[in-house]
Order: sequence, then C-alpha cells, then structure tokens
Amino acid sequence: MPLLFNDGTPVPEVLLAQTLAELRQRFGAASWETQIVQGVWEREGAMFKDNLIRFFVDVPDLPEHRAFLKNFKGILKERFRQIDMWITSYPVDII
Repeated sequence: MPLLFNDGTPVPEVLLAQTLAELRQRFGAASWETQIVQGVWEREGAMFKDNLIRFFVDVPDLPEHRAFLKNFKGILKERFRQIDMWITSYPVDII
C-alpha cells in the first residue's frame, strides 16, 4: 500500500486503516508489514518515488478470492490515487 500519493503528499492513515479493515472483513484476517519498501519508477518521462507497506492475506487460491482482489484493485487505485497498483499472489504451503 502506498504511503504517498503519486504527487508526493502523504496518504492519510484512515485510508490504510479502511483498507485493512475491508480485507479483514472479507477474508477473516489480514496482516501488514511495517517495514517501508522504497522505490522509484518512471512513466512518460516523469519520475515517481514510492514508500510502500505490504498488506497480505493468506487464503486458498479460489476464483471468488481472485475476483474480489481484481475488483478491489480498481477501488484501491482510485482510493490511493495511483496510476497502477500491484496485487501479487504466491502459493503457500502451511506445515
């Protein structure tokens, strides 16, 4: 989740809390990492800087979960005023 809008202004904490609550409500649990991931990227000649934290949910790879996350991506792009947002998926083996 971005901590900065693309124009460099800080994202209000309430938007992060809202997003985490929505994930928890949908999946029953959600977690986040407090480590800030920094990055830079370029688009159409403009340079952008990112400060990000990671939210995650561990759920079975089901069509309804993927459908929710694909729809949620559009909501998040609008909420956080982002050109794009990445939602990634990885297999997890629980032992």
